[in-house]
Amino acid sequence: MALFDRFRGGRGPKMRRPASDSARTGSTTVRASDAGDEAHLREFVTARRGVEGFVEPRTAVSDVTLLLVAHDGEWTRRRVPSVDWAHRFCNRHQVPSYDAAVVGIPQRMRDFNSRKLAAEKAERRRLLEGD
Repeated sequence: MALFDRFRGGRGPKMRRPASDSARTGSTTVRASDAGDEAHLREFVTARRGVEGFVEPRTAVSDVTLLLVAHDGEWTRRRVPSVDWAHRFCNRHQVPSYDAAVVGIPQRMRDFNSRKLAAEKAERRRLLEGD
């Protein structure tokens, strides 16, 4: 096959788009978002204050996800149908939304994870020493 035959519709392998609902990537099946994901996101937004949304693009391992981070760094992440859906969800709930690929993830989320890990280690150490 010549170099440009692919573009002229020549013979040879055709590139196919991955199936949107059950895309296979390697040995992993990517689960599509569902109503349970939306309900979880809605509950998180209504139960916490200072929530911001970070829309994460599709990767080889997962579909588009919406990362919600509260004022104290507590966070949740769920799959969503599309980038547009995620921004509309945030707008509907008066939550500022950002593209995570552009702005990154907030430091308060990393701080929250560090505090949580330190507390879990201290608890394990306390339980081991108590026995």
